[in-house]
Amino acid sequence: MRFLRSILILGRVSNLPTVWSNCLAGWWLGGRGEASNLPFLFVGATFLYMAGMFLNDAFDAAFDRQFRRERPIPAGMIGLKSAWVMGVGWLMLGIVTLFCVGKLTGQFGIALAFAIVLYDCLHKKISFAPVLMGLCRFVLYLTAASAGTLGVTGWAVWGGLALGLYIVGISYFARAETSVHRLKYWPAVFLAAPLALAVCMNSNGYLESALLLGALSLAWIVKCVRYAISITEHNVGRMVAGLLAGIVLVDWVAMADAPREMGFLFIGLFGSALLLQKVVPAT
Repeated sequence: MRFLRSILILGRVSNLPTVWSNCLAGWWLGGRGEASNLPFLFVGATFLYMAGMFLNDAFDAAFDRQFRRERPIPAGMIGLKSAWVMGVGWLMLGIVTLFCVGKLTGQFGIALAFAIVLYDCLHKKISFAPVLMGLCRFVLYLTAASAGTLGVTGWAVWGGLALGLYIVGISYFARAETSVHRLKYWPAVFLAAPLALAVCMNSNGYLESALLLGALSLAWIVKCVRYAISITEHNVGRMVAGLLAGIVLVDWVAMADAPREMGFLFIGLFGSALLLQKVVPAT
């Protein structure tokens, strides 16, 4: 059980519902199509996400031994070599699974794998690493869209861009968890990208739904950000975890034209992300 928990923590599995909502939104914006592709898309994206998390800790092992000794590798819960082997294994499995969807999706999977490894390798060395993290989610959107009947549409690109900017904002805040510098609030501007998407893109009869969902997303963002500015409840980690769960709401905004019944699915994914965070830390 201790080893299993270390796998769950190392893989940050509480964020998996957000990966699945990314896949669903990207596929929807790509024209939907064969639902039989969705299981392969979900599993492939899950493998690649797990790879990214394992390799992230493997690359950061020296840093974590000094500053985050509670992490599974420095705490001795899992060996560094095992983390490397499993990380690379997840990566290969993810690419192979996405090729089961189609050649184009598999090729996007390779691009996604490259972006993931690039981020893991460089994120402690460069100041604009959050942009690389946003790029990973953006490419995931395109990967999912490629599995749809229309492929990578303009809607998918804009939806992925809005999500990517939102991720950039979260990532800049997340860096403050292990930084001795004072928290900067300017990245909060990126968190408004989903609302901008709702205003700019949904002028074809779905504007009301888009604005409603955008307002819901904005309300959640405000609720989370207050933990960073509150004197009595100051907790950057709690803010970041909440914003990560909010990725599901961003995807819901992108699918403003979906049947209302789909809303129950997004509510379920959002609730699952929050519930899983009570068991496994999101960061």
